[in-house]
Amino acid sequence: MTINRAIHLLPQTNQLRALHSIIRDKNTSQADFVFYADQIVRLLLEAGSNLLPFHPQEVTTPVGETYAGLKLIAKLCAVSVIRAGESMETELRSMYEGMHMSKILIQRDKQTKLPKLFYSHLPDNISECHVLLLEPMLATGGSALTAIQVLIKADVQEENIIFINLLASPEGLDRVTAAHPKLRIVTSSIEKKLNEQAFMIPGIGDFGDRYFGTTNSGVR
Repeated sequence: MTINRAIHLLPQTNQLRALHSIIRDKNTSQADFVFYADQIVRLLLEAGSNLLPFHPQEVTTPVGETYAGLKLIAKLCAVSVIRAGESMETELRSMYEGMHMSKILIQRDKQTKLPKLFYSHLPDNISECHVLLLEPMLATGGSALTAIQVLIKADVQEENIIFINLLASPEGLDRVTAAHPKLRIVTSSIEKKLNEQAFMIPGIGDFGDRYFGTTNSGVR
């Protein structure tokens, strides 16, 4: 696939690759998985925040000089896709004091295999906000598209949605960006492909299970 301007891939530094080596290792403990995954999440949130609108702001320093700085001007809202998206909330709250987290619950229908919306709770003024959509895994793109549609139906502007993602498949990226070309996606890795079972290769396993220490549910 060709990376377009909507896709913001973190610089593939030695440090980032080392962090990925730890969290992708099947033998990594749950405590270590959380510790090192949180470090990548912080990098993703910083990169996503950099896409928000800022205005110039001058301040006077303690030595009486002027610093030409910036001020965030956007109303900001975070929406996590239950449950894996909730893993990103702690780091985001440490960056933005008092940040309110909204929720969307999507699960695959056992009969149709398609994503089904079960629950959403969004603030009344979300249409006025820039939204950080939190979901670590982008495989087929079905759940992501469902979550994005929830936001658009709530009158959020497509260009005001920043999708914060840890791993993405080329197939999922192509599908989501084709449907929503104004959306921005921030990811730390673009995987090689999806296999026949729609798991990402080389992958990481079930992120939610590994992060929260539950047994493998088979959800992807």
